[in-house]
Amino acid sequence: MEDYNKPDKSTINQLNNRSNLTSIQWYPGHMVKAKKQIKEKFSLVDVTIEVVDARIPQSSRNPVLEPILREKPRVIALNKRDLAHHEMTLKWIAYFKSQGLGAAAVDSSSKQGIKELINEVKGAAGPVMKALEAKGRRRRAVRAMIVGIPNVGKSTLINAMVNRTVAKTGNKPGVTKGTQWIRVVDDLELLDTPGMLWPKFENQQTGFKLAATGAISDLVFSLEDVAKHLVLYLKENRPEVLEERYKIELVSSDPWVIMEEIGRKRGFLASGGVVMMEQTAVMLLREFRSGKLGRFTLEKPGSV
Repeated sequence: MEDYNKPDKSTINQLNNRSNLTSIQWYPGHMVKAKKQIKEKFSLVDVTIEVVDARIPQSSRNPVLEPILREKPRVIALNKRDLAHHEMTLKWIAYFKSQGLGAAAVDSSSKQGIKELINEVKGAAGPVMKALEAKGRRRRAVRAMIVGIPNVGKSTLINAMVNRTVAKTGNKPGVTKGTQWIRVVDDLELLDTPGMLWPKFENQQTGFKLAATGAISDLVFSLEDVAKHLVLYLKENRPEVLEERYKIELVSSDPWVIMEEIGRKRGFLASGGVVMMEQTAVMLLREFRSGKLGRFTLEKPGSV
């Protein structure tokens, strides 16, 4: 069975010595406004749906929002489950539930898991609704706020829940810019919010995972550095993926040398036979993000 831990200490040391990827930061001005909007609207909802990337369930959670979100029932929606390892996704669901949170795995594109998610949300809001009825309030729809970092598929998830296009979608971070109420079914309403990151990532591994999965704009980090991290992770944890996909033999332990070999195999060559490393990096990240390299979960419960 594969090892889903982050790279071991020797691997991290190798990364630190060979990479310039020391700090990926991305915090546009609209994200400051997003936090303010979430805080202002939070009193209007009964439950929160926190959307995370099933490949990095912990690293794709925004710690800045934790003090706000912990005040009300919450359901973790592990989106992009089709790209994550199935067994590890089940372990993450069990972990979140052990923390007193609701959890469900979904694939927004195919709408798998949507019914389970809606049931989790209604279940989490149950005590709140009963308390309102006990006070003599008229029964109303459950009000849920949906939050998540950029590019976890939040808008696609909303459209899948509503079963029609109501939220803008895109494969670039930061598509949703403002809040909006959306009716899912008669007894459930969603308050959509913009995706937001936090000002400073606590460690290099978090930055790598967010960059590799596409949560951060490709314009703000070195594609070659992130691809090199990815190659090293694959070499340490799933070497057969590199060998089989790119028809290479892993003779060298240097991820840069491995990338050059991959680029040469794919024909990314400039004049004089020099490997075009940026094109190689773009291809590697694209194939990882799309699932062509297989299904991966880059962290497991308790390891982050």
